[in-house]
Amino acid sequence: MKLWEKGIATDKQIEHFTVGNDRELDLVLAKYDALGSIAHAKMLGQIGLLTQEETTSLVDALNEIIADVAKGNFEIEDSFEDVHSKIEYLLTVKLGDAGKKIHTARSRNDQVLVDVHLYLKDELKALKEQVKTLFDLLMESAEKHQNVLLPGYTHLQIAMPSSFGMWFSAYAESFIDDVTMLNAASKIVDQNPLGSAAGYGSSFPIDRTFTTQELGFETLKFNAVAAQMSRGKAEKTVAFAMASVAGTLSKFAMDVCLYMSQNFDFIGLPAHLTTGSSIMPHKKNPDVFELIRGKCNKIQALPYEITLITNNLPSGYHRDLQLLKEGLFPALQNLKACLDIAIFSVKDITVKDNILKDKKYDYLFTVDTLNEMVVAGMPFRDAYKAVAEQLEAGTYQSPKETKHTHEGSINNLCLDAIKDKMKAAF
Repeated sequence: MKLWEKGIATDKQIEHFTVGNDRELDLVLAKYDALGSIAHAKMLGQIGLLTQEETTSLVDALNEIIADVAKGNFEIEDSFEDVHSKIEYLLTVKLGDAGKKIHTARSRNDQVLVDVHLYLKDELKALKEQVKTLFDLLMESAEKHQNVLLPGYTHLQIAMPSSFGMWFSAYAESFIDDVTMLNAASKIVDQNPLGSAAGYGSSFPIDRTFTTQELGFETLKFNAVAAQMSRGKAEKTVAFAMASVAGTLSKFAMDVCLYMSQNFDFIGLPAHLTTGSSIMPHKKNPDVFELIRGKCNKIQALPYEITLITNNLPSGYHRDLQLLKEGLFPALQNLKACLDIAIFSVKDITVKDNILKDKKYDYLFTVDTLNEMVVAGMPFRDAYKAVAEQLEAGTYQSPKETKHTHEGSINNLCLDAIKDKMKAAF
């Protein structure tokens, strides 16, 4: 069954090419397609295009479909193009003419739009919850290890003193920026496109405010053409928010891989979080964090993939937009999987004490030394040269302790303020 069936057969090769893997991807939209149809049916009943009996029977049948989806009993066979045609077919088989009426005053264009918007709303909420859980774990580690010193690097060269408290809380605070991005994406998708039909509205006296309230959207996408143009824009906005989360997670994973290596030896992972080698019996590899890094780097390419699909399309619907699901839907699941495994693993990271006893880290404190000279009255540039001369002469003596007091510094991490910041963003 095709929703656009006119009794003229389509070439099988054309059908195979145009449908692609849409049936598999549409399975995640089945619940949302049914929810959108429930709101649409109720609205049609409100304006008199369905009888009360037809409305009730449609709503009941659609709730049964939602229950089947939840049980894993819903499938889209090869005889159907997509989720929309399968659900309309089920309604028609069960209810006859009432099922045939469900598509009144809408198009597959606004149907898939509302499905995707509802799906993305839920996925963004789930991502935010995962990020918050990871944030909490990082903050716990920051508090626990805030006084354990860690070398800070720039250009991968020894730079200035840091601490595990600073390291863990740096990533925690960075995730607040990502929550802000997720919030922005949520705002974009929380606009109801249903009722825009093929992208130019309808001559039926539909009530779009009613469906907006029924579906729990914050507001309408009022202009029908603008609603259609949200296809691609919504996905790209979500992709940029995902890339923001993925960027933070990828960088953290890289740090873990680096800090665990024998050349750094700052942290350890328990055996159950590592893998071995088929030839080298001593190996304990951080494969989990390497895969987080790789998967998250791949996710960061997604906004540009979506941009290239959509950037030269005029207004109105185009079949190119179908391809957005192929990148976005699997990427969402990959990002959630990366966050899940990070949450599972972070709490088991162990930190090494006394790292700075190694002589090569004495130079971490050169800036602190020259700052003390400045406080004592020496001009900064003279103090800089004096310390440089000590280094060249081999007479430099490292203080091996820190006296940083400003907000966000090694001795004043402002952990409570960071928690409040996340609370406000969330």
